[in-house]
Amino acid sequence: MEKYTIQTKPFIVPTTDGKHIAEHFGLATNGDTAISVAHMKAPAGWSEPFQTPDFDEYTLIFKGKKQFIIDGETIVLSAGESIKINKGTRVQYSNPFDEEVEYMSVCTPAFSPNLVHREA
Repeated sequence: MEKYTIQTKPFIVPTTDGKHIAEHFGLATNGDTAISVAHMKAPAGWSEPFQTPDFDEYTLIFKGKKQFIIDGETIVLSAGESIKINKGTRVQYSNPFDEEVEYMSVCTPAFSPNLVHREA
C-alpha cells in the first residue's frame, strides 16, 4: 500500500453555472467512495437549489463570503470560518454577494450526484 498520494491534476467537474470545482480526491478523481476533497470558486450571484444530501459536508472559506440556508436559518460565513453540515439536513448554498467566494469542501462519504437529492 502507498504511504501517500500527491494530487497534481484534480478532476475539473463540468458545470453550467459559472462555479469552478476541482476535485482533488474522491469518486471522480480516484474512485474513493469514503471522502471527497474539492477546491471551489463560485461567482457573485451564484446559487444552487435546496438539497438534502446523504453525506456530511465540511466547508472552509478561503476568500469572500458564502451563504447557507439550513432548515430556514440563514448563515453567512467569511474567510477563515468553517461549518459542518450533517447528512440528511436540508440546505441551500449560494453567493448573493458582489465578489467571488473561494472555499474547500470535504464530503464523507464522497460526493456523488446520486447522494445530493437536489430539489427541482
